[in-house]
Amino acid sequence: MIRYSLVCERKHEFEIWFKNSADYDKQSKRGLVTCPSCGSAKVGKALMAPALGRSAKKKGAPHEAAVAEAPARAPDNKAPVAMMSPQEREFRAKLKELRDHLLKNAENVGERFPEEARKMHYGETEYRSIYGEASPREAKELLDEGVELHPIPVLPDERN
Repeated sequence: MIRYSLVCERKHEFEIWFKNSADYDKQSKRGLVTCPSCGSAKVGKALMAPALGRSAKKKGAPHEAAVAEAPARAPDNKAPVAMMSPQEREFRAKLKELRDHLLKNAENVGERFPEEARKMHYGETEYRSIYGEASPREAKELLDEGVELHPIPVLPDERN
């Protein structure tokens, strides 16, 4: 794996990991490397300091002194930015909006979901919006009976 410091045409700086340098070149040529801040595909490599390792074998080696004297990089005080395209960010926002709407406007029947869904399907109770829990087997049985159901979207961690 290789980490590149990149900068877009609007001077937004960010880092991305690639399998190797050829992987970066391929993705960059296809316009797949985009700025997470503005979405620009006009991205280039920024200047990077080499990563220097420390040797446990020799204390006081010249390269260790150079590492110790190097100025520490000031913290950016910026929240971590996920490497997502603008389309993916929009899609996740819509999923979150849908999930929030479903949870706000439906009754949570918990483990009674299969039973309640069947009752509504067969006209034993009045139709209402519900959500709850069902095992994969129970969900398949409901679908086989013609009961309409859909899983609630599971959202990834907000920072991923």
